[in-house]
Amino acid sequence: MTLATATKRSARGPRERRPADHGAWFLVLPALIPILVLSVGPLLYGIALAFTDSQSGRTEPTQWVGALNFQDLLHDTLFWDSFRIGLLWAFGVTVPQFLLALGLALLLNQNLRFRWLARALAIIPWAMPEVVVGIMWRLVYHPDAGVLNETLSNLGLGEGKDWLTGTSTALLAVIVVGVWAGMPQTTVALLAGLQNTPRELHEAAAMDGAGAWRRFRTVTWPAIKPIALAISALNFIWNFNSFALVYVLTQGGPGGRTRLPMLFAYEEAFRYGQFGYAAAMGCVMVAVISVILACYLVGRLKGGDEA
Repeated sequence: MTLATATKRSARGPRERRPADHGAWFLVLPALIPILVLSVGPLLYGIALAFTDSQSGRTEPTQWVGALNFQDLLHDTLFWDSFRIGLLWAFGVTVPQFLLALGLALLLNQNLRFRWLARALAIIPWAMPEVVVGIMWRLVYHPDAGVLNETLSNLGLGEGKDWLTGTSTALLAVIVVGVWAGMPQTTVALLAGLQNTPRELHEAAAMDGAGAWRRFRTVTWPAIKPIALAISALNFIWNFNSFALVYVLTQGGPGGRTRLPMLFAYEEAFRYGQFGYAAAMGCVMVAVISVILACYLVGRLKGGDEA
């Protein structure tokens, strides 16, 4: 083959690959269009709305107010209280959710009798809608006829409490429900990682005299660490953006003790009609989530570089 022929073939190569690239974009469009229409579009509209004085029932045209909503937000102590409660809720749910899911995944990964039944029962909370979960736990926490108070009374552990309306117990009560409702999806993810870990590594570590804890630290954890970090980051974001579960349980009460940022923005928008101000709250929450995702991605890139 002459140099001229090789040059012609190399010149034709990129041109011949272009139709394949266009075809790939054509195949991606059916999934990309709903994302642009239902996610990116409303997000951009919400960001633009945050710089206006949009209100419900307003007869005057909506005007551009710049960063006025964000300036008011900086001095809104109620919003920052809800933001603090949202962080407490997100950490309070995500951390025990992960620890309990890890223990359950390790248990379900063992060769136990009726393991299939235990795995099926473990994912039941995941299959239930959040509204149903909230109604069910409201019955559990009911001050007069709830299962929890009845059990405590029968065990002689004190009189019943009004768990969801008590200022000292409401946040803890909804955190327990959040952990119970979200633990199955974390368990499934971690169990998948455990099942993909080669058993030969465990056997080799056991032959070298490594105990259960050492095998977990040197074999199991490195294998499931990427999955653990990913599911923890997603859980934190989902928990921080929670709405339906807490709304059904407490509607943000008592006295705002369980008013998460999403609940506060909902009230400002649909109870008081302050659409522009609520959109500014949404922008702040999007910024927080973006920072969390950026930290996660930076950590993953550094981990990849080290590998």
